[in-house]
Amino acid sequence: MRVETKLFFYLLAFFAPVTLVYGFWSDWKEPIGVVALTLTAGLFLLTGFYFWMTGKKLPLRPEDNASGEIEEAEGNYGYFVASSWTPLWLAGAGAIMFAGLAIGWWLFIIGAFFGVVATVLWVFESFSGKYSI
Repeated sequence: MRVETKLFFYLLAFFAPVTLVYGFWSDWKEPIGVVALTLTAGLFLLTGFYFWMTGKKLPLRPEDNASGEIEEAEGNYGYFVASSWTPLWLAGAGAIMFAGLAIGWWLFIIGAFFGVVATVLWVFESFSGKYSI
């Protein structure tokens, strides 16, 4: 878990000085931003500390080895369909639904109908055709 630990501690090292700069820049008169940035730094501190403590108890993973190979990883990563147009239709249905929030509920209902159809197609596309399971 070295990668995760470093990531969160680097973000802590970014947000702690940003909190101080923001505080000095606003003359400490605007408390909401200082509190939000302090809590953000605290979030990264807690999460980074958790990953550090957990990483000490666990053995090294293949991801932690800089000279590691892909073959060293264990298990199956899952089944992925070779190519699919269905996420494009699902995104289009989502765009229609969001436009329907601004234009009218009738357009939202049409987008929701297309969204349900696209979701069902995406779920069941692995059970038929050339790349079926």
